[in-house]
Amino acid sequence: MQIVIDSGVDLVLPPGQAAEMGIHVVPLRVTLAGKSYREGVDIQPDEFYRLLAMTDEFPTTSQPSPGDFAAIYKRLAAVDPEILSIHMSSGLSGTLNSARLGAQMVPEAQVTYVDTKTLSVAAGWQVEAAVRGRKASWSKERILALMQRISAASDSIYTLKELRYLIHGGRISHLKGLVASVLNIKPLIGVEKVKGTYVQCGKALNFSRAIRGLVDLIAHQHKPGSALYVQVVHAYNTEGANLLRELIGRQFDCTWLPVGRLSLVLGAHTGPSMVGVAYAPAAAFTEMPS
Repeated sequence: MQIVIDSGVDLVLPPGQAAEMGIHVVPLRVTLAGKSYREGVDIQPDEFYRLLAMTDEFPTTSQPSPGDFAAIYKRLAAVDPEILSIHMSSGLSGTLNSARLGAQMVPEAQVTYVDTKTLSVAAGWQVEAAVRGRKASWSKERILALMQRISAASDSIYTLKELRYLIHGGRISHLKGLVASVLNIKPLIGVEKVKGTYVQCGKALNFSRAIRGLVDLIAHQHKPGSALYVQVVHAYNTEGANLLRELIGRQFDCTWLPVGRLSLVLGAHTGPSMVGVAYAPAAAFTEMPS
């Protein structure tokens, strides 16, 4: 079984290791200052944020085309027609639908789709489950069941310093109750599990309080001292990510994954200041094969 993902699913891996693990990444695209780039192919995060700082223009993004998916499905099906295609939330992107349309062009491919109902590293956890299950020679059905358990147990929350990127990209409409014109508000943003869309979980009047607010949200779900599986993520804000990691570590018994970088196509909608965290009870991962 082959595994296909899109670049909105963040895997914290050294360059080239995804391919070595049999994970095939279809890049999303970002356009900035009139030039279009394929994420992870034509541009990397550091270069993107350097260019973003040099222009007053807002970036725009686009999902892979059905033809992009058809090309990779056709190539993979020539080796093994069974393909597991895992994608960022359909509530936030049309990428999954594009993948479905692409598969219609390749009837020899036997594609099973997974809508992670989330994004970034939380979606990456589901990919990790699939990779480990495949390595352990699990059946597809058993792998899908494990992915669903991890999805149900996991949460993602974020905050950022400025709203102008969310407003420009139209993502602010998902955050009910947030007054978009009040630009000094620092929103606490979650991803709900039914449709996989953004929801407002709270707000703060400065960024340090917002980061502490993220920790408070975790504490509302899990008692301090709880054993958690945790991964902090950021767009281009190492300082904020380190503070968030420190504050979480003070309250919980954490199994830490490496601090991750948000997909630059996702960062195009949040701006460089975004920090967040994916977390779940550590017990949810006890069935994960090594």
